[in-house]
Amino acid sequence: MSEVNRLFSKDETQVETATGVEMLYSDSAILKLRIVSPKLVRHLDKKMPFQEFPDGLTVEFFTENGLEVSGRLTAKYAERYENDNKFIVRDSVVWTGGAGERLETEELIWEEETDRVHTTKFVIVRRPDEIIYGHGFESNQKFMQWKIRAIEGRIKAGDITRELRN
Repeated sequence: MSEVNRLFSKDETQVETATGVEMLYSDSAILKLRIVSPKLVRHLDKKMPFQEFPDGLTVEFFTENGLEVSGRLTAKYAERYENDNKFIVRDSVVWTGGAGERLETEELIWEEETDRVHTTKFVIVRRPDEIIYGHGFESNQKFMQWKIRAIEGRIKAGDITRELRN
């Protein structure tokens, strides 16, 4: 046994690593989202287990019937805290939706149980005729109802484009 213990350090037995990862989340056999990542590192700490996506990930959100992609989230780094049901995505975070909306930020926190997505970081929301900037963002996880704090930008109201500052 001592010879086996010499081959592996304690740290190596506290992590699991997988490559080419695809995770599917469903509810009542209806696909809700798909996570794809080149690498997943699962830290098996008993008090605070978490999953790390050191090479980034793509999350695809599906429509109510589970047949079509309704939105996509990408980031260059992510962590998921299993006990808290919380995702934190960082570095070049981009969310795109079906209505031509695009959110860009450096960090986004997704609280799975409360259906809440938020950040205190600088955000840019691009829409077909608008660009909105702000510091702080909050939304439901489908990005259907959202608000931006400390807002400024350019929006189109009818045939008039107006500057918006908070």
